[in-house]
Amino acid sequence: MSGKIPQSFIDELLNRVDIVEVVDARVELKRAGRNHKGLCPFHKEKTPSFSVNADKQFYYCFGCGAGGNAIGFLMEHDRLDFPAAVEQLARSAGLEVPREDAGRDQQRRERSEPIYTVLQQCSQWYQQQLRSHSQAQRAVRYLKGRGLTGQIAKQFGIGYAPPGWDKLLKAQAQTEAQKKLLYDAGMLVERDDKGFYDRFRDRIMFPIRDIRGRFIAFGGRVLGEDTPKYLNSPETPVFSKGRELYGLYEARQANRHLARLVIVEGYMDVVALAQHGINYAAATLGTAIGKAHLERVFRHTAWVVFCFDGDKAGRSAARRALETTMALMNDGRQASFLFLDEGEDPDSLVRKIGREAFEHQLDASQPIADFLFESLSAGIDLGRTDGRSRFSNLCLPLIRQAPDGVFKELLMQELARLTGLDRQTMAGIASRKEPMATESPAPVTAVEPTPPATHAADRSQPDPGPVLRPAQRQLVEKTPLRAALATLLLYPGLASIAPEPDELRGLDSTEARLLVEMLELLRREPDTRTHTLVGSWLNTDKHDFATQLLGFEDLLDDENKAREEFTGALKRIRRDIERQALEQEWLDLSRLRSMSAEQKLRYKEVLAALQASNNRYT
Repeated sequence: MSGKIPQSFIDELLNRVDIVEVVDARVELKRAGRNHKGLCPFHKEKTPSFSVNADKQFYYCFGCGAGGNAIGFLMEHDRLDFPAAVEQLARSAGLEVPREDAGRDQQRRERSEPIYTVLQQCSQWYQQQLRSHSQAQRAVRYLKGRGLTGQIAKQFGIGYAPPGWDKLLKAQAQTEAQKKLLYDAGMLVERDDKGFYDRFRDRIMFPIRDIRGRFIAFGGRVLGEDTPKYLNSPETPVFSKGRELYGLYEARQANRHLARLVIVEGYMDVVALAQHGINYAAATLGTAIGKAHLERVFRHTAWVVFCFDGDKAGRSAARRALETTMALMNDGRQASFLFLDEGEDPDSLVRKIGREAFEHQLDASQPIADFLFESLSAGIDLGRTDGRSRFSNLCLPLIRQAPDGVFKELLMQELARLTGLDRQTMAGIASRKEPMATESPAPVTAVEPTPPATHAADRSQPDPGPVLRPAQRQLVEKTPLRAALATLLLYPGLASIAPEPDELRGLDSTEARLLVEMLELLRREPDTRTHTLVGSWLNTDKHDFATQLLGFEDLLDDENKAREEFTGALKRIRRDIERQALEQEWLDLSRLRSMSAEQKLRYKEVLAALQASNNRYT
């Protein structure tokens, strides 16, 4: 059943189920102190590093970094999407999942379910025709000529639509109701005289599946001289080409964790890459990459690689992808571009150079920031003032689209470097609502003073944004902010001894904002437990970072130790807020060409406070 699942039900469900029972049904667990341990189901290991915490209702692997609550485990282990995982967990608990707008969604479901069924039947029929139809050898020869095996064809459900106007119609529709259903599914075209004929004829058929594996549409590649070369299903109640990607379902099935997803142009590119072991590609369905596509992609991976031809059309498509992607570049996400030589496509290139060399090119793909500045500076002389002004005018509208955070800040810093403006001036220009003037100020050449040296151990590390979990776990450095976040995640009751959230807004970073959000939530709902906090980040860009925080559990043996860790971290964070304010004031004073007697006195006071702050809160 469709419709949004109320958060209150999800919280109740997590409180009702026991994650140990959920995991133990799939992984052999043995009790080890307060926890249960076993061999991790997400990576190969000989010594158990997979732990399930019954008290706090979460799991974590100290080998690969996998972690989450009971819903997250079902999503990861059983490869389910979020609604399906909730449904399965609810059935095990004897609960029925409520839905918002249930009446309207029930009507939509009653209309859609028969379409899913008939499309699956069509796919089975097409696959049978590929094996048995008298003219199917043309299709088989074509597929073999492209280097595909029967195994990969079966994996993607590739089939054959035989020639003729009514082959599918006669095979799948004996009644008027069945004809109408095939028409609603996009498989038939209506004649002027109210009759129907097959939409796909004499074509190799590629079934398109949604992320839940349901058949929603088809793409057909012509074998003869008909046009168009590729034909897609029309929009239907279950298919919107502006939202779906061919191959995303298969990529999720082949990879428990999608380290990256390659966006290519065609069905054959996706299948050919999978044939060579690169089973993490997807293609748009005859449209440019859109926001809805990318929102779906980023729910399953943090790194997208756009693979385009290097010609003018490919560069134009890449520019459109750049514009669409910028608004979704939250910290922790990656996007890059791979441009192929003229005459090459992913299919031909991977057959020519093989998997290893192709993946090497993916590794070296051009980061989105580099492509932004390179493409927009083309034909512009950055040695001229008017050139730098024009360059800024082109860059700033795109940079403004990026979400606030480290990535956007780094773009602004690089733009300031390329134009010769100081960071503060560039920030002021970027904050304007209206477009920049056609002339930019002359570059500022004055060197900014350097603040007094500080002890590295006394400072929070620069904020990298939420850190993505790699295939093999890497230890995350425990900064004061991360220590505070981890202890609060594992012991939510510590929020009662924390300062007011407003007192911690002095640090402008992703992790600082996340700490404030947690404290605000726990002030409103003090009974919130660890598994609920983790669940609130599920399917968001914060989830992988939250998972890494669970890895600090081995440093927090009990609540007393956690309390010490938490108060110590808050003390260091407050010191950092104070130092940041002092440093900003010191910089503002240092930039003055002349100071009044009062300002000189304040300058000395700030300098003394900065030097003394190294010994505070110890």
